[in-house]
This record gives sequence, structure tokens and C-alpha cells, in this order.
Amino acid sequence: MPMRDQADNPSAENPAAGEAVRAPCPPARMFGGLSGKLLWLTVFFIMLAEILIFFPSVASMRVRWLQDRLNTAAAAAIVIDGLQPVELPRALQKETLEATGTKAIVLRKDGTSRLLATTDMPASVDEAYDLTDVPPVTAIRDALDTLVFGGSRIIRVYGPVGETNTGVEVVMKDRPLRRAMFVYSRNVLLLSVLISLFTATLIFFAINRILIGPIRRLTGSMQQFSSDPDNPAHIYIGDGGRDELAVAGRNLTSMQMELQKTLKQQKNLAALGLAVSKINHDMRNILASAQLMSDRLVDVDDPMVKSFAPKLLRTIDRAVGYTTEVLSYGKASESAPRRRHIRLLELTQDVKDMLAIDPQSGIEFAEQIGAELEVDADSEQLFRVIHNLCRNALQALTSPGEGGPGSVRRITVSAQRVGSVVNITVDDTGPGMPLKARQNLFAAFRGSARSGGTGLGLTIARELVLAHGGTIALVEKPTVGTQFRIEIPDRPVSLEDYRSRTHIEK
Repeated sequence: MPMRDQADNPSAENPAAGEAVRAPCPPARMFGGLSGKLLWLTVFFIMLAEILIFFPSVASMRVRWLQDRLNTAAAAAIVIDGLQPVELPRALQKETLEATGTKAIVLRKDGTSRLLATTDMPASVDEAYDLTDVPPVTAIRDALDTLVFGGSRIIRVYGPVGETNTGVEVVMKDRPLRRAMFVYSRNVLLLSVLISLFTATLIFFAINRILIGPIRRLTGSMQQFSSDPDNPAHIYIGDGGRDELAVAGRNLTSMQMELQKTLKQQKNLAALGLAVSKINHDMRNILASAQLMSDRLVDVDDPMVKSFAPKLLRTIDRAVGYTTEVLSYGKASESAPRRRHIRLLELTQDVKDMLAIDPQSGIEFAEQIGAELEVDADSEQLFRVIHNLCRNALQALTSPGEGGPGSVRRITVSAQRVGSVVNITVDDTGPGMPLKARQNLFAAFRGSARSGGTGLGLTIARELVLAHGGTIALVEKPTVGTQFRIEIPDRPVSLEDYRSRTHIEK
């Protein structure tokens, strides 16, 4: 499906109604970008291969050219040798030498050498070449020597005639040889250029269709998605296939869909944060008024009121503290813990009072904590952690259909100190956490174990425990229920504090 402009797309104003379509290819550039580089690299590599092939090729051409001249001179030499003892006239010798392109022809036979024809015999010879058996390296060296330094030298070439013991030797100029080698080199160059351009063009169009085109579509989809990530029409839909680009396209589609879902959640969270901040502002004012009125309950002589007044005041103080710090969630971190040594049993009993478990519900709350056990933590933050876990356990135990005749419904908070670490366990006999909640454990708005939950309780608990340098984890247990283990280490004591403390004790 082709990509449509926003003006022609009815889903542009409502992204949720749009459909994912194929991203268009950006305009192709013939000699630019990756395809252009591929074209020039192909031409370069083919020309490099042709250069490597050229040296043995031109050397072989040179040897063949000399061999042809030697064979022509050998044919003439055999005819002249058959005229013995008649000497070939001078004019005929000159014509024979011009026909063979030589200055002298020598026939070697039966261990003797005979000068058959000569004209303008030079005083000296610059180079001599034996064509009997020419090694490849020697042939390449001689060919390069002729191309670079030849053109005005007199050379002597000799070799056998066929498979016989007769040999022929000729003296000639190397200018015709050098000219023939230059013509051959020019032809090889032109042919190499044509082959490289033809091959590079075929590779260019093949790779451009198979590789460059899909890459352009991928990059085009990335650019469009980054400009408007909320529009579902900008999600990349690739072609079906099993190659690397097809796999990359499917991964890009999955990533864009997940990112779009995350962005939508972030927008919802931002809207929720704004609403919470407005509600928090008014709620803080209401709680402040309730705090002022509850302070007067201390002066009431009613014993029942006096027994509940301290708990009510602590509850309202905590609520005021929560409203003051509620906006800290979503920042870099919660406020730093104000740690001190607190008795864990007393804090757990406050959690029990806050839960206000109905005695008729049949739910038990058990504390297996030593009366002298202390933990180095922020009392309010640790209260929030244990309270969130216990409240989740209570909601699981009071869910519809949970529990039956004879079933035990219990929340157990236990703790023990191991060295400088305090282990706290919150256990319940409820139905346990569903698989979806386990997969999204500690994830806000996704890790809730019940319908309508937000999962913020576990998220906040984890953040507060991490602020203490501790850990919180879900423990697998053989029986039904859910168990969380919290580990909170004591603060490390600095050397200065240790010395000052020991000095005071002394």
C-alpha cells in the first residue's frame, strides 16, 4: 500500500484509526550514496584484476610475436639453405630481410652457423633473447623492459625450428615489437574498461534492486516514523522473506510498534501526573485541616478516643507526608532515606493497625520478628514497602472465590538478621501471582495481579528498597501463595564515625 500525505489520509487526524503501510523509497541517486560507491568499487576492482592479468598477457603476446618472426625467418632460411651452393643475390636477400622484418638471418645446423642473408649489419647488438624455454618471470621482465626502454635498440633473437635440432637466429630492431605491444595494451585497456563497466552496471542494478532498495525503504520508514511516531501509518511493513534484510524489517516493525505503545503509555502517564498533582494540591489542604482538627482529640477525656487518637494522628501525618512527596515519583528518584535504627516489630504492628483487618474475615496476621530486632532504614519508607506488600496480600486473600471451609488465610511477616543484613519476608497463603503479573513484575501499570490494579505498589516498594541499597524479589515457594523477600543492609560506618563513637564510649 503506498504512503499517503496527511491531507489525503483520513487517519492523519486520528492515528488510532490508521493502518500501517509500506514506507516509500527515497529518490534514488545513480552515482551517489551506497549504490554509487558500489558501482565505482566494482569498476576499480575489475580494473585492478585486469592490471594483474595484463602483465603475463603482454609478456605472452611479446613471446608469440617474436616466435612468429622467428618462424617466418626459419621458413625463408630453409628455402635459402636448399639453394646451396648457389649464393642468394644481394637484391633478393634485401627483399627477404624486408619481408621478415629482420637485418640478418643465421641458420644453425649440424653444429655450424651460416649467415644466409644480411643488410646494414649493425656493429653491436643491445639485447639477446633465447626463445627455447622462456620462464614466466623472465618473459614479464623482458616485456616491461621493452615497453619502458625499447624502441631504439637492436636485438638478437634465436630459437629452434620446430622439433628439429636446427636453429634460426635473427637480428632486428625492437621498434615494431614495441609498437605492436602498445597496440595490444591499448586494446586490452579498452576491453577491460568495457568489461568492467558492463559487469559493474549489471551488479549495480542487481544489488540496487536486491539490497539498496530495501535499505532505502528502511531508512525512509525510520525518518518518517521519527518525524511523527504517533501515526500508525508510519510503521514499516516489509516484504516477506527469510534473508537478513527481511528479518531486519520485521524487527524494525516490532520495535516501532512497541515504541508507539510506550509513547502512548508515557502520554497517559503525563496526563495522569497532571491530574494527580491537581488532586494532590486539594487533598493536601483537606488533610491539613483534618490534622488541625485531630490535634484537639488529644484533649478529649474519652478513653476510647485516647486509645485511637495517637494512631489517627500518625495516619494523618503519613497521609500529609505522602501528599507532600507524591510528585517525587517520576523524578530521578525518591527522596533520600533518612535512616536510623528502628524496631521492626513496632513498625510491623503499625502496618497491621493500618490494614484494619476485619476479625470476621478469618484472615490472620502473624509477626515472626524478634522484639529486639532493629533495622537501619527510613521508618516511613520501610513502612510504605511493607504496607504495600501486605495490602496486596490482603486484597488477594479477600478476592471473590478465595478461601473455603477449613482453608487457612494468613499473612506472615518474618525477619532475621544475618550479619549486617536484615532479611524481611512477607508471605501469604493466597492464590499466588498470575503469569502476566510475574512477567511484568515491578512494572508500573502492567504488573498488577488483579483487575483494575495499577501495579504502582510494587514499583514504589522496589524503588524505596533500592534507595536503601537493598533488594526485593519474588520467591518461588512449593505451596500456594506469594512470598516476597526484602534484604536491607546496614549503612557502612566511616572510619571517622567509628573513632568518634569508640572515643565517646571510652
